[in-house]
Amino acid sequence: MAKKSRLNQVAASIGGALGKADRKAHQVVKAGTLAKKELHDISIQVDALKRQLAKTTKRLKNALS
Repeated sequence: MAKKSRLNQVAASIGGALGKADRKAHQVVKAGTLAKKELHDISIQVDALKRQLAKTTKRLKNALS
């Protein structure tokens, strides 16, 4: 009976470790997805600023000519 009890304790310990690792993996994936979305949003803002700068540059060149 002692062997079975010890085996159950080890199995519970392993299951707990796997559960913790799985939870951490999900947190990392969630954070990675959020970072990817934020990076995409920032790239859209940068593109908009590039277009705005191009328009402003064009207007400034015309004003100085």
